[in-house]
Amino acid sequence: MKPWMIVLLVLAVLAVTVIVVVNRWSVTLHGRLDLRAAVLLKFIKVAKIEIFREGDPPDESRRTSKEKSQAFKGRPPAMAGVVDTRVPIPSHTIPLRVYTPGTEPIYPVVVYFHGGGWFMGDLDTHDVVCRKLALASSAIVVAVDYRLAPEHPFPAAVDDAFSAVFWVGRNAGRFGGDPSRIAVAGDSAGATLSAAVSMLARDRGEPSIAGQVLFYPATDLSKFETQSQRDFAEGYYLTRRYLEIFRAHYAPDPKDWANPLISPLLAPNLANLPPALVITAGFDPLRDEGEAYAARLAASGVPVVQKRFDGIVHGFLTLDRLFPQADAAISLAGAELKKLFGSSD
Repeated sequence: MKPWMIVLLVLAVLAVTVIVVVNRWSVTLHGRLDLRAAVLLKFIKVAKIEIFREGDPPDESRRTSKEKSQAFKGRPPAMAGVVDTRVPIPSHTIPLRVYTPGTEPIYPVVVYFHGGGWFMGDLDTHDVVCRKLALASSAIVVAVDYRLAPEHPFPAAVDDAFSAVFWVGRNAGRFGGDPSRIAVAGDSAGATLSAAVSMLARDRGEPSIAGQVLFYPATDLSKFETQSQRDFAEGYYLTRRYLEIFRAHYAPDPKDWANPLISPLLAPNLANLPPALVITAGFDPLRDEGEAYAARLAASGVPVVQKRFDGIVHGFLTLDRLFPQADAAISLAGAELKKLFGSSD
């Protein structure tokens, strides 16, 4: 056998071995993981990588988490305009970033709240997500840099989120936005804020919100007892321990855990809320409560589209270099927002 044939044979054997091994990693007691998710989780386990180190100062935790996730983010698409501004309120100002997708004179507006357990995340961690959502929805996206726990526990984030949406409702025309077509969106903790803002806007009578897009929301912080919470408590990126830490930072008083602004699934009345798109991940401890919230909205007469992305883990939206499902979720959100806004391509 010629040397080059031997090399090809060895490479073929190695390739088959890798495929077999990765396939084994993807098989779990709860179904089959996406192969990319299986590799990611194995890498996290072997390298002993943590989202953040418990006990580190908050700013240090945020910095290290941001650095670790950077490698998995895709390239930011070009925008017609990206402008930072601030919302002035009596006690402080709230940083915003306004993404304009094109050169039309007026656009509908999506106010976006980033994820991170109310403890991490900022305008930069979700920059790519906001850019892609602006392009997919043909809307201006306004990202909100709300105050974070533990320095600013509940209700600081909710207050900032509602103040930002209220300001957009009154000032959208200043940046080319249509105040009659405003939606809210967010991932994880940001999705929970979107649900809370939707309830507050309904109860207070303004601003009018056309829709809510909830990417893998946390909807019940009062307890962690769903089947997905039990199945994916450890080893699937977002763990039970992380959830407990986030909750302790955000809502240090257990009496607040059942507050509908923290746990929207427990709200006594979900009627007359904006139409919703609820996206969940198959291997996410938050999966079941997100889908339960979608079911309760539907039972309350709210138009709902619910989509589960099987085989992947929590947080996939900001891991778009690794998971093509991130772009699929953004495309779905863009399409649904266009329907809600009455927009066309």
